[in-house]
Amino acid sequence: MADSSVLHIWGGHRLQGHVKISGAKNSALAIMAGSLLCSGDCRIHNVPLLVDVERMGQVLSALGVRLQRHGDILDINASDLTSSKAPYELVTQLRASFFAIGPILARLGVAQMPLPGGCAIGARPVDLHVRGLQAMGAEVQVEHGICNAYVPGSSRRLQGAKIYLDIPSVGATETLMMAATLAEGETIIENAAREPEVVDLANFCIAMGAKIHGAGTSKISIQGVSKLHSTEYTIIPDRIEAGTFLVVGAITRSDLMLSPVAPEHLVPVIAKLRDIGVTVIEEAPDCLHVLPAERLIATDIETLPHPGFPTDMQAPFMALLSIAEGDSVINETVFENRLRHASELNRLGADIRVKGNTAFVRGVPMLSGAPVIGTDLRAAAALVVAGLAANGKTTIQGLHYLDRGYDRLDFKLQQLGAKIQRVKGSVLDSQETGSITNSEPSIVPKK
Repeated sequence: MADSSVLHIWGGHRLQGHVKISGAKNSALAIMAGSLLCSGDCRIHNVPLLVDVERMGQVLSALGVRLQRHGDILDINASDLTSSKAPYELVTQLRASFFAIGPILARLGVAQMPLPGGCAIGARPVDLHVRGLQAMGAEVQVEHGICNAYVPGSSRRLQGAKIYLDIPSVGATETLMMAATLAEGETIIENAAREPEVVDLANFCIAMGAKIHGAGTSKISIQGVSKLHSTEYTIIPDRIEAGTFLVVGAITRSDLMLSPVAPEHLVPVIAKLRDIGVTVIEEAPDCLHVLPAERLIATDIETLPHPGFPTDMQAPFMALLSIAEGDSVINETVFENRLRHASELNRLGADIRVKGNTAFVRGVPMLSGAPVIGTDLRAAAALVVAGLAANGKTTIQGLHYLDRGYDRLDFKLQQLGAKIQRVKGSVLDSQETGSITNSEPSIVPKK
């Protein structure tokens, strides 16, 4: 059931302070799936507190895995991986849980995985995963919404193969790389995804004893081993959370420090911010400083697979460009249904026209608060970004999306001095009863 909470933001305030960036969501989910490859204990540090992480934990528990969480540390033991069938109701809520098909198949020789769900941002087919597993000797059939896979033969072991991905899919790269760690012989993945999260997963597998070379390039080679061992591993900082806070600093003309971050993961984001007129300084190897901008200038953006501009930053940047001087063009090339936040930003006074997968943004002098609805994870973040800059009060529904990918975003913003409040109950009910007023909440930022 979707969370009926709403977020009230009283915009137009400058923020100041330090933001602690959490561990990368997309690394955490893949590494949790990767822990299935090991029959011993794995201790994962810097695990973000997210709904998606909780859901992945539920998927693993249903497979017989033992999990224990202490703060941002997650202990996983998959020695009793007893079930090869993941629960339909959980996998359909979380796309990343489908990636577990590779490790399950590699460990048990059989896997039954429902087709995935997640944010409604367009088709993200699993045919690349399926074709790759078939190349490694698996028999795979998709029937009644379930992907059934098994490895024939007495050894029940996948075989190394040469695999070419039609597109550099992160999910397919991760699924096949994990499956290949326990395969017999060498697997080569051509046109592999190069995202930092793929490299993080590879490093985690290497820490368990896997033999992987080339992660972060378009060609990854994996020499299969018979088993992997226990390890302790720390997840990289979340580059999308870091990028979102850089945009928050830019749109509110604030002075913010962010750490820990990996600046090399944020090169295209920082470059575009500088194009827009924002000063971003690397204060230390793991610390970024964003300074108030005198003026924001329009620019064009095209989303691309890494190392291009990340599709997950497109929506927050659209919010920023909505108050930049001049006309900007945003071309979304990664997903075909990822511009639905444009109409919600227009409710806040933005001037955005969408044609196909391109948005034409004409900068306006200011935004004004209004009730809006987040339509996916990054769209909800974009509305928070816009609400922080808008005059008056913005009320945001769809927080179940936001909580999937941002670790206590509203709390972190409060710490910086944002006037923001999460309230239980729907916008409609509150407005009808008159329980929401236009006065500012009594929020005292913690120092």
